[in-house]
Amino acid sequence: MRFPTPLVRATLVRRYKRFLADIMLEDGREVVAHCPNPGSMLGLADPGATVWVEPNDDPKKKLGFGWRLVELEGGHMAGIDAGLPNRIVAEALAEGRIPELAGYGTIRPEQRYGARSRIDFLLSEPGRSDAHVEVKNVHLRRAGDWAEFPDCVTARGTKHLGELARIARGGGRAVMLYVVQRSDCARFRLAGDLDPAYARAFDAARDAGVEMLCHATRITTGGVWLSGALPVHPGPQAM
Repeated sequence: MRFPTPLVRATLVRRYKRFLADIMLEDGREVVAHCPNPGSMLGLADPGATVWVEPNDDPKKKLGFGWRLVELEGGHMAGIDAGLPNRIVAEALAEGRIPELAGYGTIRPEQRYGARSRIDFLLSEPGRSDAHVEVKNVHLRRAGDWAEFPDCVTARGTKHLGELARIARGGGRAVMLYVVQRSDCARFRLAGDLDPAYARAFDAARDAGVEMLCHATRITTGGVWLSGALPVHPGPQAM
C-alpha cells in the first residue's frame, strides 16, 4: 500500500494521550501529529527518534500531520499505524499474494460473527469452507530477531481468539494473521509476560484448530506492503 502523500522527516519530541505526538519538522517548526496507535508502542516512542509523517490539508482533520514510520537501528524501519495492516492485507488478498489464503473468490471485510464481534475478513468460495480471518498489528521487538505480540494487555484481542476457537471447534476455518510492521524481525512469538491471558487464549485457540499465520512487511518511505511468511513459535506461549 503506497502512502497517498509523500512523507516528510521529523524528530519525535514526545508521544502523549495515546493518539497525539509532538514532532519537530526539519524547518524547525514544532507541530502536533496524529498517532494512529492505541498500544503502548514499547521501544518505538522514545524522544529524539527520527520519524516520518504524512502531511494533509484536509479541513475536516484537526491535525495537519499523521505519524506513519519510525527509523530503527541498522537502517531498519517500523510502521506505527495500527490500522494499516488491514489495508495491506486487503490489497494482498485481492492480488492473491497470501498463499495460505489463496483461491477464495469473495472477500468481505468487517463481517459480523460470534458474540457481537466483527471479523476482519470473511473469505468465501463455492465448495470450500468459509475462512474467518482476523488481523493483528505487530511492532514489538525486545530480543534477537523475535517479533512479539501484544505490547500491552488486550482484552479485545483475547475475545477475538475465543471467537475464532469456537469457529474452529465447530468445523469452520479460522485464521489469525499477525502482520509484523518492522523490518528487523525474522520470527514471531507471544509476549506472554505482558498479557498472560492473551497467551493462554492463544494456546487454547491453536489447540482448537485456529491457524496461526505471520507475515513480514516491506517498509519504505513510499509505502508498506505485505511480504513473506515468518515462522510462528511452535510451543506453548503461556508462561
